Amino acid sequence: MDKVVESAAAAVADVADGATLAVGGFGLCGIPSVLIEALLAQGTRDLEAVSNNAGVDDWGLGRLLAAGRLRRMVSSYVGENKEFARQYLAGELEVELTPQGTLAERMRAGGSGIPAFFTATGGGTQVAEGGLPWRYDSEGNVVVASPPKETRTFGEGDGAREYVLEHAIVADFGLVRAWRGDRHGNLVYRDSARNFNPLAAMCGRLTIAEVEELVEPGEIDPNHVHTPGVYVQRVVALTPEQAADKRIEKRTVRERT
Repeated sequence: MDKVVESAAAAVADVADGATLAVGGFGLCGIPSVLIEALLAQGTRDLEAVSNNAGVDDWGLGRLLAAGRLRRMVSSYVGENKEFARQYLAGELEVELTPQGTLAERMRAGGSGIPAFFTATGGGTQVAEGGLPWRYDSEGNVVVASPPKETRTFGEGDGAREYVLEHAIVADFGLVRAWRGDRHGNLVYRDSARNFNPLAAMCGRLTIAEVEELVEPGEIDPNHVHTPGVYVQRVVALTPEQAADKRIEKRTVRERT
């Protein structure tokens, strides 16, 4: 089945207001920037994004954030995006902060048909006990807080430990970027740009991949495939200019000696 669509705009045309998106990338590395820009141009709003972070103020998910298109984030890191932090603290954005490994496993579980799992991460903290601020009002009062989570003790004696029940994530759409992809949707990521992309591809009910290099079926060694085509429904081939447009979060330089 040829899954290639003619443009990013066509690929995201049925992403409706209020949809949940699982978005690959880490910082600005490996983000599906072309698909994000297509969503911005389309005007889709009230989106919930599941992603490690929200890009930076002027790129990646930060573009949707600045335009007021995101209503909720499920993420691990606010850090590099001042607008992300401002909206959260001002009560304009709901944020479910999730430990990074837990977020990754929630996405992987969603794509594997596992509804929930127990993890030691967060045991004995507000992650398990509840009360983490998800949303503030304009006065800084917590109006939505995380609920308490089910816990169980596994192990015996000195090896007994509390574990927290975490629910899997299944998103309406997965948006990812790959180094190479074929017309059947098989994807290969390059180096650290793999990051959250395979997980976002897995947990989307409908996954759209933008690929820097489109090849024909059979040109990718099956042993090199990171995301099998069964997880991908649409493929967008990037132009050389789009593929080369990769931003750097922080540029650190020094004078040559």
